[in-house]
Amino acid sequence: MVDTPLVPRQTAGTEGATGRAATVGGGGGRATGTGRATGTGRGSRRRKSTRSTAGAEGLRRFVPQALVVAFLAGGTSAFVVHDKAIRLSVDGKPRTLHTFADDVGELLKDEGVAIGEHDLVAPAPGAELDSGDEVVVRYGRPVTLTLDGHRRQVWTTAETVDEALRQFGVRAEGAYLSASRSSRIGRSGLTLDIRTERTVTFMADGRERTLRTNASTVREAVAQAGITLRNQDTTSVSPDSFPRDGQTISVMRVTDSREVREETIPYKVERSDDATLAAGTEVVERNGRNGVRRVTYALRTVNGVKHKPRRTGEETLREPVSRIVRVGTKKLPDSVAGADGLNWSGLAACESGGRADAVDPSGTYGGLYQFDTQTWQSLGGTGRPQDAPASEQTYRAKKLYAQRGASPWPHCGSRLSG
Repeated sequence: MVDTPLVPRQTAGTEGATGRAATVGGGGGRATGTGRATGTGRGSRRRKSTRSTAGAEGLRRFVPQALVVAFLAGGTSAFVVHDKAIRLSVDGKPRTLHTFADDVGELLKDEGVAIGEHDLVAPAPGAELDSGDEVVVRYGRPVTLTLDGHRRQVWTTAETVDEALRQFGVRAEGAYLSASRSSRIGRSGLTLDIRTERTVTFMADGRERTLRTNASTVREAVAQAGITLRNQDTTSVSPDSFPRDGQTISVMRVTDSREVREETIPYKVERSDDATLAAGTEVVERNGRNGVRRVTYALRTVNGVKHKPRRTGEETLREPVSRIVRVGTKKLPDSVAGADGLNWSGLAACESGGRADAVDPSGTYGGLYQFDTQTWQSLGGTGRPQDAPASEQTYRAKKLYAQRGASPWPHCGSRLSG
């Protein structure tokens, strides 16, 4: 028994038919068989060649397409890896965006967000970015702040007055604000006046009054305390000054008045040398006379206490007249013949008690030796003897002794020789 190989049915049927035709037809059958066999071989080869060509062309078309798809797939993976979803909030306006920026600074630059020295950026510009991060930018705003009388320029990233107060650490309870707490602060800034509530004590009319106030001046706080300032009344500090926390201020009740007085204008003394007069001798050529002026004073009483009067004006009613005095410069002799060596000090002690300006009760005699004016002037003296120097009085007394001896001094003359 011979084993028959397994072949496709279509191929087996064809080959069987061809065999049969070849057996029945003889030579013609061979020719026909040969022709069929030949035709069948060519067709088979043609179909095989066509299938091979189509497969090669398909492969040539498939390879580039596959490379493009692979490239696109790789690029998409890189795009997905580097793209980041970021939430950016600029001055309270948030938005979500996609970016390839590596850090905050690069993101802000790409988005055209300029940053100044007073602006706030969180995280910092150098911080790296990851998808899902949030970046906050708050612009700085200039504020001209007057806080309890002190003015200064400050910067804040707050968008409202209330937020700025919290940044500044200002207690707003009971405070005066020149702008409401809900007011927005624009990029150009704001001028803000704040007066916090303070405790001030007033001493007035014997009473003490303490209050909480946000007044801008002492005068305003006085009124809030129910104290009235009348006429010239004032306070121990300037009424226009700023009241400080814990300050104690006295209210001063002031009464002003005016007084006019007449006062003396003392005369001057004019002295001139006179060579005809003995040295030390002074002669009044003209007596002086005081002048008179009218002076106006402002008087002030504070809380019942009188203050020193203050001169506010004056008017001269009579001019003073100067006193003119001639002063002797002539040097007198030291001695008088016949009178030297006597006890002149003893005589002076007896007559006047040794006082050069002594005058007797009647006013007639004066000086050490009690000359009367007529005798004094006859001896060359001028004026009154009690106004002359002691040395001149002794010299004139010696001259008198040379003329008349001790007789001019009947009671004390004996002392000259004692």
